[in-house]
Amino acid sequence: MPEVHRPSVVAALDIGGTKTAAAIVTRHGEVVDRITAPTPGRAGATAILDTAADLVGRLRARATGTRVHAVGVGSAGVIDHRTGRVLSATDALAGWAGTDLRGRLSELLGLPVAVVNDVHAHALGETRHGVAVGHETTLFIAVGTGIGASFVIDGTVLAGAHSAAGHAGHQPSPYAVGLACTCGGREHLEAIAAGPGLTEEYVRRTGQPVDDLRTVAARAADGDVLAIEVVLLGGTAVGSAVGGLVNMLDPAAVVIGGGVTGLGERWWQALRDAVRRETLPSLVGVPVLASTLGSDAPLLGAAALAWEGTA
Repeated sequence: MPEVHRPSVVAALDIGGTKTAAAIVTRHGEVVDRITAPTPGRAGATAILDTAADLVGRLRARATGTRVHAVGVGSAGVIDHRTGRVLSATDALAGWAGTDLRGRLSELLGLPVAVVNDVHAHALGETRHGVAVGHETTLFIAVGTGIGASFVIDGTVLAGAHSAAGHAGHQPSPYAVGLACTCGGREHLEAIAAGPGLTEEYVRRTGQPVDDLRTVAARAADGDVLAIEVVLLGGTAVGSAVGGLVNMLDPAAVVIGGGVTGLGERWWQALRDAVRRETLPSLVGVPVLASTLGSDAPLLGAAALAWEGTA
């Protein structure tokens, strides 16, 4: 009997320091199923890969009537865009650096695999299916536990000669005077404007320990003057850096995403004001947009790569 035609889909993975998400995605960017699990970051690369493969396997088992024919991955760490190997990673993913992510995951799943850094995946998601659709060039900035960036040109990520393009958090910032950065450098944007940096700044100003940035945000919403100052500082520092990047790259649009954007309108207004102060007169009209896809963005970006690889 002839084989019955089954609609094709791809699987997408978003491998982060704390959580791994997987999804089944159509060619049109529709997420038809999803699943998540904690990332066993301290257990090493094999455990991380096994978790990712297990999630995809569970989705494939549930995808009755469809054929999963490729996998796209957005992963934390610096990813070699030519080989799919992890070049470096933070301590949150023990043993991740040096992992042949593309090759080993392909062996586990028996499928073609496309791999990209998670921030680049997020940017691709927004340019293919989100707020940046239709823009020829997009500068994406992710502000969360760290600060990363991606520049997308005609739907393709600018990876850089060493696959390390996008470390926006590790540029000098006049707002981070005297502060040590997680990379080992000093006075970088991430030290003052990422989530942990803002939390530490509030502690320095008040002498009061707080759990995380959510506490600072809640106090700012309740009218705490010092918390409001810290929120405004964070937006201003990011906006100043973004303005400089706009002057250098001349993007058609800027998209801002990440958990810190949840600080609200005060943060956003401070950011937009700082962008406008820094940009050249001819570039003041570049729109600064909020990411619209949320946690689906890196999955959709990774899926887009998977579709391209099997076109």
